[in-house]
Amino acid sequence: MTAAAPAPTAPAHGWRALSRLHGRIESHLEHALQTGHGLSTREYSLLDVLSRQHDGEGGHLQMKQVADSVVLSQSATTRLVTRLEDRGLLARYLCPTDRRGIYTNVSEAGLKLLEEARPTNDAALREALTEAAEDQQLASLVRAVEATRTPAVVGAA
Repeated sequence: MTAAAPAPTAPAHGWRALSRLHGRIESHLEHALQTGHGLSTREYSLLDVLSRQHDGEGGHLQMKQVADSVVLSQSATTRLVTRLEDRGLLARYLCPTDRRGIYTNVSEAGLKLLEEARPTNDAALREALTEAAEDQQLASLVRAVEATRTPAVVGAA
């Protein structure tokens, strides 16, 4: 006779639902971005984050900040930057005040691709959320996502 597994805790249930929602959304976005623009969700996210940099104080992101923003390790982010740089979508340059620092900017070609892909991303996200809202276990999470209006500050803890 085997013992029955204990029922999952509320946080475990919540985590499973959040993981399912994330997977559904990411899969939907991945298909739409790859099909329409030849971009992965990670590539789109990186271009989006880097396109929001500015020339003011603290406006250019260090690689650790970029990695945190796209939820990748620093080494994976560096590889992703290299791939997009090889495609002509990004350019790296030395920090003018600290020669040890390397920054990355989105090229004109990258900005054009991002501008073309943004409506696809937004529509695919809306579709994925609408479909997920029909699942009773995910509906409250969809409402929470939709209620989040303030963009996260890049590099903030």
